[in-house]
Amino acid sequence: MSPKLAKRIRNIYDPKAEVPYQLSRSKIDLFVECPRCFYLDRKLGVGRPDMPGFTLNIAVDHLLKKEFDIHRANKEAHPLMKQYGIKAVPFEHVDLNKWRENFVGMQILHKPTNLLVTGAIDDIWINDKNELHIVDYKATSTKEIITLEGEYKEGYKRQMEIYEWLFRRAGFIVANLGYFVYVNGRKDERAFDGKLEFDVQIISYNGNDSWVEQIIVDIKKCLDSLEIPVASEKCKYCSYVFTRLEVEE
Repeated sequence: MSPKLAKRIRNIYDPKAEVPYQLSRSKIDLFVECPRCFYLDRKLGVGRPDMPGFTLNIAVDHLLKKEFDIHRANKEAHPLMKQYGIKAVPFEHVDLNKWRENFVGMQILHKPTNLLVTGAIDDIWINDKNELHIVDYKATSTKEIITLEGEYKEGYKRQMEIYEWLFRRAGFIVANLGYFVYVNGRKDERAFDGKLEFDVQIISYNGNDSWVEQIIVDIKKCLDSLEIPVASEKCKYCSYVFTRLEVEE
């Protein structure tokens, strides 16, 4: 007997529901990647297979937050910010921990679609003009020069632009310029010795959130449709499913 994947029964979109439907930043990105996968997940309860948790990345993320929070409490710039000539300090706000919390984050009701758009940020800095800079932490281990070029890093850029859109809709003055704090695990040490050494750098990104509004409207149309959308040509998940079915037939 073939194994059967149980359909999800929670967080399914119901077009008749009066309560706003929660739409996370990651699900917006899923729609951009492949409308078919998005529809199957949010409307029919069949999501992509789960990926294993990146526990080392989570640990780095947690430690970076603690480190920047020390300077936040002292109302001073982190040495790395000074090194890169960034005239800003970590932003202090009573709701910061809530904005950082997964499945909570910053929440904005998009009234035209009745979608509750959410996104959990890593950090926010504020400059000398009282503008906010969205900050995202990234961890990797590579000998290559780290840049924002590459197909999968387009998702990083969209991520930051969605955060900028959210905070602007919440009434904050947000600069287009955001920052990625990139932590790169070093492989050139002589031995492990129970610790991993990192190089840390800041990469700036000039975002543009003008696409977000329309994509939310497109998502609403997709969810209200009775037809499963066409798969993205670049979707490896759909490609695998279609190829397997063809081979098995």
